[in-house]
Amino acid sequence: MIAAYVRVSSRSQNLAMQRNAIEVCARGRREKIARWYCEKLSGAKVLRPALERLLDDARQGHINRLYVYRLDRLSRQGIAHMMRIVGELQHCGCIVQTVADGFSLEGPASEIILAVLAWAAKTERTAINERIAAARVRVEASGGHWGRPRRADDATVKRITKLDKEGRSIRAISIALKIPRGTVSNVLSKNGAYKPVVVKPAKKAPRKLAAGRVK
Repeated sequence: MIAAYVRVSSRSQNLAMQRNAIEVCARGRREKIARWYCEKLSGAKVLRPALERLLDDARQGHINRLYVYRLDRLSRQGIAHMMRIVGELQHCGCIVQTVADGFSLEGPASEIILAVLAWAAKTERTAINERIAAARVRVEASGGHWGRPRRADDATVKRITKLDKEGRSIRAISIALKIPRGTVSNVLSKNGAYKPVVVKPAKKAPRKLAAGRVK
């Protein structure tokens, strides 16, 4: 069986580009993809259901060739993890065919190529995490909110608070305002987007004395 594995990191992303590239490559080899393994999860996650199903099918000898857009679709956890996945597939008689990397994994230098790509994928993942963390610090330091936008505006928050003080239950408030109970609960508990942001005052510059000493 000819199979393909496609993955994107978040649910907002689309798998279409990878699928199209793989289909074009397979047609060029006069092959047709019989089964697709698709998921929207980060490559840094250890447990990925579609990948596990793929490996189970490979262990049973059901897959002769596996197409992937790039090897980093299989793993971004480093050299050892990448080598384990590809090595297991090859041990089961499955040829791994990468579309966008521009090389073959069937030659004697395949292990070196795998190691370099796995290192590059993990390095890129680390850099992305560092940029996200830095952006979050900047947003929260300026009084902004990091994460999903609030589902209730300031006026709705005030109405929720007022109804709560009147003794209304979360369910009753949800029905009255026609908003999810989870939103009402988050507003009242000050969770997520409704958590107060404390902005630390800027430190004052040290005052210089006439003699040049700093007080």
